[in-house]
Amino acid sequence: MSKKVTANLLFAAVIMVVIAVVMIIGLTRTDPEEVIQGEVDATDYRVSSKVPGRIAEIRFEEGDHVKKGDTLAILEAPDIMAKLSQANAAYSAAKAIEEKAQNGARSEQKQAAYEVWQKAKAGLELAKSTYERAENLFKEGVIAAQKRDEAKANYDAMTATEKAAKAQYDMAENGAQKEDKAAARAQVERAKGAVSEVSSYIDEMVLIATDDGEITEIYPEIGELVGTGSPLMNISKTNDYWFVFSIREDYLPTIKVNDQKQVYIPALDKTIDVKISRMKNVGNFAVWKATKALDKYDLKTFEVQAKPINPTETEGLCIGMSAILKQ
Repeated sequence: MSKKVTANLLFAAVIMVVIAVVMIIGLTRTDPEEVIQGEVDATDYRVSSKVPGRIAEIRFEEGDHVKKGDTLAILEAPDIMAKLSQANAAYSAAKAIEEKAQNGARSEQKQAAYEVWQKAKAGLELAKSTYERAENLFKEGVIAAQKRDEAKANYDAMTATEKAAKAQYDMAENGAQKEDKAAARAQVERAKGAVSEVSSYIDEMVLIATDDGEITEIYPEIGELVGTGSPLMNISKTNDYWFVFSIREDYLPTIKVNDQKQVYIPALDKTIDVKISRMKNVGNFAVWKATKALDKYDLKTFEVQAKPINPTETEGLCIGMSAILKQ
């Protein structure tokens, strides 16, 4: 056998050995477990004002922790203060009108009306006695019928005058009509409502934290003007941490809503017990894994959220920390 043939056989033998080794390694090797990595997230809320104004004071900085009820920032709005002065003046005027309607006329006016009524009563008594004498004299034939009729007309006129004077006195004594009193009272309530409305705007100039949390962003600077509803800062609730993972659908058979799992936090080197709380499709814009070339199907990505079972275990967590979902 020639040396060339021997070399070819040796080369072929080496190739066969290499192929056998590769096949053995391929059959015996197990793929490493794929890591499902997510991050720490939290519910957050934005602080904004219902009234426009200028930032007068910001009492915290980004990264600070705040408690519910803490004063976060103060606005100044001179036009709102001017509206409050106007509303208070309108309320005072309406209150004075109501008091006048409820109390009626002044004592001097009441006394004057009473005197007019007494004068009318005296005139009525005189007209009555005059008419009675004229009636008797007419019956005796002493005076003509015209004189008797004149006395009767004067008596009727004085009767009407006395009634009118009495009505004027009663009006002064009783005050305004109930309809006028009701109208005056309604004006007071309307003015009071205006004062309350402007006062509520002033309260909105002091921005208060509605829950415990960490300030993640502050948008305006001191001295800047902000409009109605403009966000001033973003606060993440430190009492409502949760974990979010983007998981391919071929891993979903082992993950169900309400399942209890464990999440490892590398930054804290601790494991937290969690419950799967939500699972949703993140949409066609999410990353797919193409497998059609292998005669299979494309794998979509789903967002899976998990919440800690024991909130006390969330101490030390910060938004953005890596989280590993254990299988």
